[in-house]
Amino acid sequence: MTDAHKPAAAPAPSRPRRALRVALIALAAVTAASAAGLAAVGWPGTGGGTASAAPSGPPGTTKVEQTTLTRTEKVKGTLGHGEAVALDGAGAGAGSADPGATGSSGGGGTLTWLPAPGDTVGRGKSVYRVDERPIPLLYGSIPLYRTLRDGSEGKDVKQLEQNLAKLGYTGFDVDETFTAGTEAALREFQADRGLPETGRLAPGDAVITPGAIRVESLTAAVGKPAGGEVLKYTGTRRVISVDLEVALEGLVEEGTTARVTLPDNSTVEAKVTEVGHPVTTSGGQEPGGGSPVTTIPVELTVADAKKLGSFQSAPVDVLIEAEQRTDVFAVPVTALVALREGGYAVEVVRDGTTAYLPVKTGLFADGKVEISGEGLKAGLVVGVPK
Repeated sequence: MTDAHKPAAAPAPSRPRRALRVALIALAAVTAASAAGLAAVGWPGTGGGTASAAPSGPPGTTKVEQTTLTRTEKVKGTLGHGEAVALDGAGAGAGSADPGATGSSGGGGTLTWLPAPGDTVGRGKSVYRVDERPIPLLYGSIPLYRTLRDGSEGKDVKQLEQNLAKLGYTGFDVDETFTAGTEAALREFQADRGLPETGRLAPGDAVITPGAIRVESLTAAVGKPAGGEVLKYTGTRRVISVDLEVALEGLVEEGTTARVTLPDNSTVEAKVTEVGHPVTTSGGQEPGGGSPVTTIPVELTVADAKKLGSFQSAPVDVLIEAEQRTDVFAVPVTALVALREGGYAVEVVRDGTTAYLPVKTGLFADGKVEISGEGLKAGLVVGVPK
């Protein structure tokens, strides 16, 4: 390094170097989480010159790194299966009783079997029984709002045919037209489940959900009428739910990654899969509920569910990346020395001598601080407390 590029010695601190460093250490301990707080504090300048050697060698040394710094925010989350959805029973269905039915079921019938909380139900399996008749689960997004039969056309017909095909039934094209082939396949589906072989599917004959379900809780009992709410269900995939402060909304979007700490202190990587709309609830535990609190519901999923172990429902910590600086110079926060006229320097150690090199601070993260300034380079030796 030429003389022109050697660190310019900064004005001397207004108290011995060691005392300044001790003061800075105490300051850093209080403000490490806030770069603004640390940068705003300094000792009054006394004016004067621009150069001064450090009065003595530092207690310890470290090297300037060229690295990536990441600031994170830790929030509380809950591992579970997401928000539960109510499932209403619809009686025994109209498919076998009324060939011309196109609306909803009459809602008659008695619940004769229910799954247990925690059970999972997949495509084609029984969700519950009405008058000993199984009500199977089919996947899709279109409710079973009319009777599907030979001659029916529409997206709901295609949805039915997709389910039949996935279950291994053949003899029809998966399209939007209910044909004789579709009817034959549906009769076979019904026969395999002990249902009347009508070749029709009416409201109440099946439950439609986006995918497999997990029974969260039962809201009805065997022997009760089938027309009301039967149970609450969730998806089968475990998810992490976070009620995020509105102020942190800008940190997440679909695809954002985060680190999740489980109750056994193991960590897994999760990805944001859903960001909801703001929800306002009353806050506090005192009478009246306290001041309203607005949060953003956020859902994260873990690609490899095995890493979640046996945990089904548990509180977790979620670490979200808030800010990142790549390819920057960084030193421990304790390497900063406050200058009497304001600002900061690092104490450069070279050839048995030391000098203060003024620097500008950037991102503070994980006990380190981003620095920039004339004469900085990776590997530069600077002073730190022991």
